[in-house]
Amino acid sequence: MARTALIKRDTKETQIEVELNLDGTGNNSIDTGVGFFDHMLTALSKHSGIDLKIKCTGDLNVDSHHTVEDVGIVLGQAINQALGDKKGITRYGFFEVPMDEALGKAVIDISGRAFIVFDAKFSADMCGTMDTQLFEEFFRSVAFNSNITLHISAPYGVNDHHKAEAMFKAFARALRMAISIDERFKDQVISTKGVL
Repeated sequence: MARTALIKRDTKETQIEVELNLDGTGNNSIDTGVGFFDHMLTALSKHSGIDLKIKCTGDLNVDSHHTVEDVGIVLGQAINQALGDKKGITRYGFFEVPMDEALGKAVIDISGRAFIVFDAKFSADMCGTMDTQLFEEFFRSVAFNSNITLHISAPYGVNDHHKAEAMFKAFARALRMAISIDERFKDQVISTKGVL
């Protein structure tokens, strides 16, 4: 079965369409109107292997908060939908990515229980036109709308761009591992409960 999803969300603040294929090769088309966010989402697609199309028109005249948060919501919903009954998935994923002086870490459990631990500090208010406070908002939106447990951090680093990019890439690779099919258990849900 194809593990794909297409979700649209239309509010007074944002109009979003997300299309993805979990079993892709990282092909992507990203346009949110927030350049640094587009850069991070492109890296997420490429390093997870998820084909990803995102188009968002948001109230950027206010700021980028609604755009970033709502894209996270829709992306999380799309991941959850594409996973279906979760039969055969590896379920857990973890990865560490160095980017020069910075390190990004991500640990995932596709558990059906939404939770996030975010541990990163940024020295500047902005990366490009993206508020650095919104990195946590994005990952929270994805985690809670895909029903995954996510621990994500940048334990050290100096350059905010490097820290953020290392985190996005670590998340991408951890997600790639967690959604991958374990052929030994392809007809099972890896849980003592029998469901995720």
